[in-house]
This record gives sequence, structure tokens and C-alpha cells, in this order.
Amino acid sequence: MYRIGLIALFVVFFSCSSNNGEYKTKVQDPEYAHQSIKKVTDIIVHDIFSPPVAARIYAYVSIAGYEALIPGEDNYISLAGQLHGLTETPKPNAGEEYCFELAATEAILKVGRALVFSEDKLDEYYSQVMSDFHSTGIPDEVFERSVAYGDQVADHILKWSNEDNYKQSRSFPKYTIVNDPSTWKPTPPAYMDAIEPHWNKIRTFVIDSAQQFKPLPPTAFSTDKKSQFYKEAMEVYEVGVNLTDEQRTIASFWDCNPFAMNVKGHVMFATKKISPGGHWINITALASRHKKATMVESLDAYVRVSISLADAFISCWDEKYRSVLIRPETYINQYIDENWVPLLQTPPFPEYTSGHSVISAAARVALTDTYGDNFAFTDSTELEFGMGPRSYTSFKHASDEAAISRFYGGIHYMPACTEGVKEGAELAELIKSRIRTRKNKGA
Repeated sequence: MYRIGLIALFVVFFSCSSNNGEYKTKVQDPEYAHQSIKKVTDIIVHDIFSPPVAARIYAYVSIAGYEALIPGEDNYISLAGQLHGLTETPKPNAGEEYCFELAATEAILKVGRALVFSEDKLDEYYSQVMSDFHSTGIPDEVFERSVAYGDQVADHILKWSNEDNYKQSRSFPKYTIVNDPSTWKPTPPAYMDAIEPHWNKIRTFVIDSAQQFKPLPPTAFSTDKKSQFYKEAMEVYEVGVNLTDEQRTIASFWDCNPFAMNVKGHVMFATKKISPGGHWINITALASRHKKATMVESLDAYVRVSISLADAFISCWDEKYRSVLIRPETYINQYIDENWVPLLQTPPFPEYTSGHSVISAAARVALTDTYGDNFAFTDSTELEFGMGPRSYTSFKHASDEAAISRFYGGIHYMPACTEGVKEGAELAELIKSRIRTRKNKGA
């Protein structure tokens, strides 16, 4: 009802808008998509969604925008039938004029609004962006028709999202801590419960199942000082106590902990940051702007990256709760140095494989396929979180740094990073081979 009233207000207020065709150039600005998705990111950070849940939101939001835009693009094809459970998207009425850029923005924001908690924050932005669209001179009937079409697409995507087992998983039982020294235990300072232990039950987007890219098992647990596992823990410990400034910077830049707890004396407070997936979504925006990509080219990139992220989290979380491996902080405190603290705060879920390693490798495959290899860029994602920009020669350069950052941060043994990279890259290569968005990729 809120949106219906708002659109009616726009129509009355802007009833003297120009009905010429000049608006058609103005509305093609890809910033409508970039800024709308960034607003969703801001609310994801505010609402403290876990990394897997955030990736799910990005996928549905991006797909909604893409599907609402492509009826106006001759070279792009629907993802219906290519993604598990996605049926044919509603079609616009033949012979009637639409502004599909407006429809795409409407679909992005309506799906985003349905999937976040702080709806009021998105409503504020929605009012602003709808006003911006109307100020381009878009005819009232085209405006109303386009918003209605965006709503149709959004409703279709939301219905599909409701069938992915997410809502059902909210009532699944919590992870039960077992009396086994090799397994994960909650870590300080908050000792939070394990996050999303049933994420492998979420419907995948492209991969056949959560188990399809099952990595090699982690190194066998042992407390023997001659064992491989002890050596891997010692490696984390020794690097942790001898970190260089560059290693500290790398670890902090890719921290991406949505909910870090801080302890100052008797006071405990949280710091909110962008999620790992959100960091790569922002890189997608940076790369798209650098490439001067159109709105449809940009949404194509968001779709490829977000789907890869979402399936990568499902695959990674499947392994995490299969191996339920102890974190370095717990092992080192028990068997090496009880006073050791990792540079980064240990996230509340099992160790193997490294989520950032898996999803970063997946994202770089999608981005490299979209914008090419040796794509140099400067990543300013962390500026708003107090970190300076970093420059990379390619998406692989950035993803490899993201993976090793978890080792420098003291939250992963090396195999979780190296095997995680393999898992994410192999998964994304399959997605790349199965997803087709263009009739002619060279066009």
C-alpha cells in the first residue's frame, strides 16, 4: 500500500512533466542500479545479516533487476529455466511503452525491501530515486506502467525465493556442541552460537547440490607435536606473532566481519562491517564503473557474481558442518599458548574450508569472465570502514590476497585457504559454463 500511495503522489505532483522522448537517454544511467544495490548493501550491514544470508539477498535482488530490464534489450536472454526452480518471468504488454530501467530499479528495491529488516531505510531511498526518475520527464502513463511491471517481476522472484527452504530453515535446531577435541567450539569474546548450520539445505541456484564440490578432507586432527595438524597450527601461531605491517594491512582490509565484538574494560560493543560477499558486490560496481558498463551490462555482472557467491556459500557451509573442525584460536590456546589471540576475531562457525577463500575465488572467476583477465583496479570498498584503498592487477590478484588474509588474520589453517580457493574456482567454472545471458556474447 505504501508504494501505491507514493506512485499516485508522484503522478499528481509531476503531472506537468514533459511527455517528449528526451527522458529515454537520461534513464539509461547505470547509477540507478549501482546506487540501489549499494543501498541494499548499507541495510544488510545495518541489519547484521550473516555472510551466507547476505549472499542470498544479493542473488535475488540482482536477478530481479536483470529480469525486469532485459525485455528492452535485444541481445540478452532470461535466466528462467537456467536457475533451479525459476519459471518464465512475466512479460510486458506488447505494443505499450515502458521504461525498463525504471522497472529494473523498482524490482531491485521491492525485492530488497522484502528481504531486509529495516524497510523504512529503504523507503527513504525509494522516494528519492522515484523522484529522480520522474524528474527526467518520463510520461506519467509510462511511469506507472513501468513500476507495475517491475512489481510483477519482483513478485515473481519473491515467490521463487520463498521456495528455497530459507524460511523453513529458520526453525531448524541449533548446532549442538559435541565432546570431541577436534571439533569447533564457540570462541571469545562473545562465544556466539554457530551461524547457519543448515545452510546446505538451501536450494542452490546452478550447482547440482551442496555436495557437488566437496573438497578434500582437512588434515587429521592431532595434538602430537610431530603431526601435520600440529605443524599447521604452529604455522598460524608463528606467523601471527611475527606479522609484518603489510600482512596486518591485508588481513584487516579483507576482515569483512559483519558483527565484530569489542571489549573495553567491562564494556562490550559491536562493530558492523560489510560481509565478504558484499565486498565482492562492491568490487563488481567498481569494475562496472571503470569499464563504463551500461545498466544491462552491469546487472549482467551482478547476476553472475551474486549467483556464484550464493552457491559458493552453500558449498562451503556444507563442508564446514561436515568436518566441524576446530579453529586455530581454540587449538593454539589449548595446546601451544594460552595467551595467544589472532589478529582478526574468529567468526562463529567451523574452520574448514575458508569462506572468504571459496567465495573470493568464485567471484573472481565470474568477474574475469565478464570483464577480462589482467583487469587492474583500485578497491576502495573499505574506505567507509576506516581502511585505505588497495590496488590490484587482476581479479585473481585480489581474490588470492583475500584468501591468504584469513591465514594472516589467524582464523584459518593454510589448507582451508588453499583448498577453499580450489573449491570456489571449480564451482564458479561450472556456473560460467551453464549460465547464458547473451544471445551473442560479443555483441
